[in-house]
Amino acid sequence: MSKKNGIEALSRRAFLASAATVGASAIAAPAFAQSALDTLINAPRRGNWDDQFDAKAASRTATAMVSNTPILGPQSVASAQQAIMQYQQIAAAGGWPEVNPGDQRLQLGVSSPAVQALRQRLAITGDLPREAGLSNAFDSYVDGAVKRFQARHGLPADGVLGEFTLKAMNIPADVRLQQLNTNVIRLQTFPEDLGRRHLMVNIPAAYVEAVEDGSVATRHAAVVGRISRPTHIVNSKVYEVILNPYWTAPRSIVEKDIVPLMRKDPTYLEKNAIRLLDGKGNEVAPETIDWNGEAPNLMFRQDPGKTNAMASTKINFHNKNGEYMHDTPQQGLFNKLMRFESSGCVRVQNVRDLTNWLLRETPGWNRQQMEQVIATRVNTPITLGSEVPVYFVYISAWGMPDGIVQFRDDIYQLDGNAELALDTTTGIEQPVQ
Repeated sequence: MSKKNGIEALSRRAFLASAATVGASAIAAPAFAQSALDTLINAPRRGNWDDQFDAKAASRTATAMVSNTPILGPQSVASAQQAIMQYQQIAAAGGWPEVNPGDQRLQLGVSSPAVQALRQRLAITGDLPREAGLSNAFDSYVDGAVKRFQARHGLPADGVLGEFTLKAMNIPADVRLQQLNTNVIRLQTFPEDLGRRHLMVNIPAAYVEAVEDGSVATRHAAVVGRISRPTHIVNSKVYEVILNPYWTAPRSIVEKDIVPLMRKDPTYLEKNAIRLLDGKGNEVAPETIDWNGEAPNLMFRQDPGKTNAMASTKINFHNKNGEYMHDTPQQGLFNKLMRFESSGCVRVQNVRDLTNWLLRETPGWNRQQMEQVIATRVNTPITLGSEVPVYFVYISAWGMPDGIVQFRDDIYQLDGNAELALDTTTGIEQPVQ
């Protein structure tokens, strides 16, 4: 960890402790924003660099944002109200300064006057320890604070002020307060008892929580619906898991994608294991179809296998929209910054872990048996022994019992302020479902 000449360095333990507790102390302190600035201004200035920076210690501030406490639960509303109190204090004290680096890229090792405003901004929300002081140096304290901020906003915790980090950082405090007020109303609509075992899909966060006995048992990145084909808010129950599912192409994909591809390559269906079935379930040979005309009124069904659009697994729950959760052969989608690309259904990373959790109370199924069936590529529907409640929710801002406040992009523009939709949906790929 870096330190400056003439100043006693924080120990690694003290640094981590301050990162873990600064959120709670910020809430307890009156007029926190002004207090944080006063402490920074009065702290000794930091000057020269040395070679004791510990990257691992700084990055732990980001991993500390991960909690086993679910977003939905008995403490959800109280935690959100606690966050509202914190941001009311910040807004009343004047909010935070705008961070404007111009054309300069702010990251570890940079020295710039813009870093002073960055330090103030991060200290006001409890991301930067007040002991770090004000200087032009983007040191290990600032690096850790930026990573903490990024983790709280669902951004890659790389410590670099990229486009979306800067946009999120410069949303005014009163707008963030409004976002919290909007979301606490949503949280109040849920009962405290959501079921001993249940799933929660948070659409703007693009992830899934499997919750058991009040704790997150497993958490999964997800790909949810793009703004033109949004994933619907649903309270339902998972009733079935299908291993090696068939995939039936929607009519829109048949017309817009498959038919044009068949005109270019008559072997496209064969290469992708897609069969044509008539209304009686009889297979129709592709060479009997005039692909230069309208799309045939047939079922386009893809066989189970590695190229299947749902890959190994489909998870069914009761809903009128025909939506479901599923695996995908395009695993690289989960590495993307913004995962709003589907046609409404939800792709789940490491879906076999989730499936194993869903089937754990279904007699006759364990992880080894599930993997053996997947290896056969035989379509296998499994009815759950007990249906598992599932909640598709739209929570873009929430607090946690430890005082950490989380925000996400208002992907569907439901929070009432255009500033909260950060235009992070550019570069959307063509969906496969």
